[in-house]
Amino acid sequence: MLKIVNLHASVGDKEILKGVNLTVEDGQTLALLGPNGHGKSTLLSVIMGHPNFTVTEGSIEFNGIDLLSLPVDQRSKAGLFLGMQYPSEIPGVNSADFYKAALNVRRDKPMSLFTFYNKLQTAYKEMGIPFEMSNRNLNEGFSGGEKKRNEILQMRLLEPSTILLDEIDSGLDVDAMQVVAKAINEEKAAGKTFLIVSHYARLYDMVTPTHTAVMVNGRIVVEGGPDLYKRIDTEGYEWIKRELGVNLEKEDGPMNKVSIGVCATKEAFKK
Repeated sequence: MLKIVNLHASVGDKEILKGVNLTVEDGQTLALLGPNGHGKSTLLSVIMGHPNFTVTEGSIEFNGIDLLSLPVDQRSKAGLFLGMQYPSEIPGVNSADFYKAALNVRRDKPMSLFTFYNKLQTAYKEMGIPFEMSNRNLNEGFSGGEKKRNEILQMRLLEPSTILLDEIDSGLDVDAMQVVAKAINEEKAAGKTFLIVSHYARLYDMVTPTHTAVMVNGRIVVEGGPDLYKRIDTEGYEWIKRELGVNLEKEDGPMNKVSIGVCATKEAFKK
């Protein structure tokens, strides 16, 4: 279980998370929605331990462990995985060497080279990525879609218990989206827990979240089942302001109109 209580986090002197309360039970798939720039990616980064963010108040408990007391590598070994919105290019670091090191650090005894390459070949095949790319530097010169597939490939290799995906579907074409959704559904069937940030109802339709939460101005303002993300896809966010009295304007400055009271994805498709 991932339990977040009254979480406040800042970058420098700017507070972004302003009292997040959220619980994700074992085996659930939570869709996290909200207007652009209201803290969704920050929340995932704080859970994973990104050093740019400072937690000023609150707690995060993961399977009974005080997550905030652990460095990033220990959070990963405890079973957390973050699929990044903007995966970094790492010049000079061979992809296969990186994956082998990441796997072996989780084991008492290093994996044999034969076993590792069989596992690696299987993962590349499942993700529809040419195996030759394992010899290239990690994400260096990769397209946006290739980087996102690489994130899911890492997820399959590392076998985490709780998976955070930050707009993993952005930059993917229809075929790649189906490959990613298939991988997510297979991990779900194995009992894995997901917290997924996306603006695309298409991805949610393909992976079928069990729960939905909406974040506005660094707080969770409404939670519900899958019907909630479907309503937002058809009506946007304006009904939250109208029915719940939640101010959708950013508290610390103006916000792109596309993100206020409308579905940003729908507007993009119209254009």
